[in-house]
Amino acid sequence: MERPEALAAFSALAHEVRLDLIRRLVVAGPEGASAGALANGLGISASRLSFHLAVLSQAGLIGSRRVSRHVIYRADGARIAALLGYLMHDCCCGLPDLRAGIAAAD
Repeated sequence: MERPEALAAFSALAHEVRLDLIRRLVVAGPEGASAGALANGLGISASRLSFHLAVLSQAGLIGSRRVSRHVIYRADGARIAALLGYLMHDCCCGLPDLRAGIAAAD
């Protein structure tokens, strides 16, 4: 992941609703979740949800597919992993404690 892409992704995640959306979509796994279920779970309107989903989609953090009359959203695990990799390896690799944590996780 390049710096402009990482900045766009971090910017997209820098909002409480969008961070909650990503968390819910990661938990939902590859099956994803419908817009209605996401709106109900977060207690927000469909129009507000649509706005936040569009921001996450533009940043490449989520994808969607149509199933009948429903749109199902899912987290893009590869893109999220690339963002974490950028943060851990490209930004913070000079921190000894962080390097040790990365090595232990690998």
